[in-house]
Amino acid sequence: MAKLILLRHLESQWNKENKFTGWQDIPLSQEGIDSAKEVAEKLADFKIDQIYTSPLIRNKETVSLILKNLSRDLPVVIDRALDERNYGKLQGLNKDEVKKQYGEEQVRLWRRSWDQAPPEGESLRDVFERAVPFFQKYVEKDLKDEKNVLVVASHNSLRALVKYIEKISEDDIINIEIKPGEFKIYGNNRR
Repeated sequence: MAKLILLRHLESQWNKENKFTGWQDIPLSQEGIDSAKEVAEKLADFKIDQIYTSPLIRNKETVSLILKNLSRDLPVVIDRALDERNYGKLQGLNKDEVKKQYGEEQVRLWRRSWDQAPPEGESLRDVFERAVPFFQKYVEKDLKDEKNVLVVASHNSLRALVKYIEKISEDDIINIEIKPGEFKIYGNNRR
């Protein structure tokens, strides 16, 4: 039975600084780099055949560190469809400062709801509409061919995929959270 592993990138510098990252190309923090060995050890028992990720440096660095720690050389497909959501005018701003300005509930809706986008940014629906067709075209094909697939991506692109895979409602998706370095494993594309 083919396995699908969805892995959120390791901690980035702006995760550490509590800033909205979005499409900003921010590298991993030292803590993120240091955690790679532990995450790789958790993945060591899986025979991974194919990796998909986005071109954002935090995702590519995560893939590189995982492969280095596993002493493996695997095919990696890099595609913008797996990029984090665009946080628009919030990118680079401290999350606590934004909460003070707009209120905690509004920021929660921008960050976690299905269809509310931050100013000049993307909603989760927008991310879903680019990430899921890519997933259906490439990842599902690999899974049908009995390949084990690792997808390394950012928080909201993974939340979009989890919504699709687990058939989570538009209302319930607000409760899905995936921490840096956390992963979800599915058998035959379903949990």
